[in-house]
Amino acid sequence: MTTPHAIECTLPLRRRGRAGHQPLPVEPAPCFPAERTTRSPGRVPRVARLMALALRYEQLLRAGTVRDYVALAKLGQVSRGRITQIMNLRQLAPAIQEQILFLPRVARGRDPIYLHQLQPLAIILDWRKQRSMWKALQRDLQG
Repeated sequence: MTTPHAIECTLPLRRRGRAGHQPLPVEPAPCFPAERTTRSPGRVPRVARLMALALRYEQLLRAGTVRDYVALAKLGQVSRGRITQIMNLRQLAPAIQEQILFLPRVARGRDPIYLHQLQPLAIILDWRKQRSMWKALQRDLQG
């Protein structure tokens, strides 16, 4: 029996465009050979990418790599309000966060759910109520 191998590498995250842009600090991440990664067709829904971004931003804040939302906004070249909208996703119940992260890829057409639809859920502090609102939202989206 063979043991699996992992290769560690650092991938710089840089955007083209504006001079003076500071890339986000990146931790080494495992890189797997091409034959081991199978990619589903389509694209990851935007709200799933924003959820992952909120989790990453929270990591950076907790580690002290980034001081506050103002610094995050400067790094991401977005407004402080936009950072707050993204970070509000962290107020969702863990089960909802997980479902958002693993939304199915979109083969074509529009995303199934948008950030503005999740904002009312995020301001509710009771996770049971959030979950019932989430189920209602999913039912509405299905037809």
